[in-house]
Amino acid sequence: MKNRFYHTVKKVMAGVLAVALAASFTACSSGAAASSAASAAGSEAQSQGAAKNFKIGVIQYATHPSLDNCYTGFKAGLEEAGLKDGDNITIDFQNAQGDNANGDLIAKNMVSKKYDMLMGIATPAAMSAYSAAKSTDIPVVFTAVSDAVAAGIVKSNEKPEVNCTGSSDVLPLEQQIKMIRAFLPDAKKIGILYTTSEPNSVSQLAQFKELAPKYNFEVVDVGVTNASEVAAAAATAVSKGVDCINNFTDNNVVDNLSSVLQAAGKANIPVFGSEEEQVKNGCLASQSIDYVALGKETGKMAAKILKGEAKASETPVYMVKDCTPVYNKTVMDKLGLTLPSEYSDATAVTK
Repeated sequence: MKNRFYHTVKKVMAGVLAVALAASFTACSSGAAASSAASAAGSEAQSQGAAKNFKIGVIQYATHPSLDNCYTGFKAGLEEAGLKDGDNITIDFQNAQGDNANGDLIAKNMVSKKYDMLMGIATPAAMSAYSAAKSTDIPVVFTAVSDAVAAGIVKSNEKPEVNCTGSSDVLPLEQQIKMIRAFLPDAKKIGILYTTSEPNSVSQLAQFKELAPKYNFEVVDVGVTNASEVAAAAATAVSKGVDCINNFTDNNVVDNLSSVLQAAGKANIPVFGSEEEQVKNGCLASQSIDYVALGKETGKMAAKILKGEAKASETPVYMVKDCTPVYNKTVMDKLGLTLPSEYSDATAVTK
């Protein structure tokens, strides 16, 4: 009787143990499945993050060769960093047609669409982009901005301290004045046309005026408020007896270079440009900046910011370091001038 009782108890205990083990195996199996599912979900989320298609809104202030070159360089810089339009980024390129109000409207529209980044080509476009995005978390980059501090879009070039950075086309003004003196040893007056509302032009004019007396030049400056005034301003400068006209990177003036060249041509005086494309189009010479290379620097910056490898607020503004002397031989011959010996290694360019 006792043996039968113990035998019964053993059978019951074995059954209980079997049920417990089965439950344990089921729980382990469910846990493993849940863990596997969670892992798969995490991997999918990471994959989706890596495959994000960034949207970049680009605002170019106007259509002229130096700004076009900036855009070419910008895309090249992005591609060098592995970001290509149509593949893993989408670029919305808009041209403000030289109108500040257009630039402001375009920038506000891009911000409303929550683009991942805004990019401004030239000072007015950069100012439009920064103004529209500054109260958001959308970073702004720029190129072809001569004085970003004066434009109010960074606190300093070394550390912007705002969600904006880029590349600056600081003109080699003293080298330019030296070049003018070499070509025109007897000249006395240099004419300057500039847009009164463009911070980079105002800043460049102040620096130019400070340097000019060192080379025995007088500066005759004529301000304009919009593109329609450029032709009349050029005629005014010529009427004041200037020996040449010197261009900055002023967008209104460069965008209407033909009007400036026409006025200068009537007086048989040269126009000195600020970069190679202007010289190709009829200016005599320039200490030229490479705007493709400048735009490329901004493209590389933009890629780092988009990838989370850098912050715009902590990325120093890139300042162009090199310039190359270029001249237009056809224009030089037409004016009856000769290439100064100190510029014998300058590059002859033509359209």
